[in-house]
Amino acid sequence: MDRALCGLAASTVVTDVLHTYRYGPAGPARVLAIHGLTGHGKRWETLFERHLPDISALAPDLLGHGHSSWDPPWTIDANVAALAALLDDGPPAVIVGHSFGGALALNLAAARPDAVAALVLLDPAVGLDGARMREIADQMYASPDYTDRAEARQEKVDGSWAEVADSELERELDEHLVDLPNGRTGWRISVPAMLCYWSELTRPVPIPRDGTPTTLVRAARVDPPYASDELIAGLDAGLGANLTVLEWDCDHMVPLARPGETAELIRRHLA
Repeated sequence: MDRALCGLAASTVVTDVLHTYRYGPAGPARVLAIHGLTGHGKRWETLFERHLPDISALAPDLLGHGHSSWDPPWTIDANVAALAALLDDGPPAVIVGHSFGGALALNLAAARPDAVAALVLLDPAVGLDGARMREIADQMYASPDYTDRAEARQEKVDGSWAEVADSELERELDEHLVDLPNGRTGWRISVPAMLCYWSELTRPVPIPRDGTPTTLVRAARVDPPYASDELIAGLDAGLGANLTVLEWDCDHMVPLARPGETAELIRRHLA
């Protein structure tokens, strides 16, 4: 991968396409944590270092995000193949997916059930309405960057980050906001990749193999919900008693707004 990686922390791993953060003790990963669209793997740092320090976990930057490859294809399938490669040498792992990461977790479980011990889906964005995704993509295309750090910060506060601690928001800005050649600032992402991914979120819901323990958290303050009734009904039909659905009184950034509760869900599946 043609990137200057010599300055990265010792807790990172670089494969051919994915830059991946490793948390917890050495050894095979027990958890694979997948961030949402426009995010990055370091968003999971506080969750694992403060709440799950004894758990070996991997948290990659997805394709087109952060320090990972920005080369196409920008598809769910390409990400699933890269994620599966991270788990090839270890036992089945608990897959934790937030938002777009939830869609990837479900597709990974369908494609590689041998690599998946359980799923924790945090307000997953799966099988969404095409018109809604077009509007979001149009907005990003029209306004992909910011005047300065203050404007980027305010957009977060006015949106789904309102409940997230200030310390986490500042870490997000330090890690993920970069100066652009046009003199403005923007997230460390490939905007063309993001526009493709909004379309990918309209794809049908894949159902994991029968028997995969799955917990889905729906954020009650998201309206209309990303975790739709249709998604939950489809998972219930395929998983039955192996599906647990929880509704938390929070906005979309579930793992950052509710890290303690999220950690407890992960520990429950590890047990």
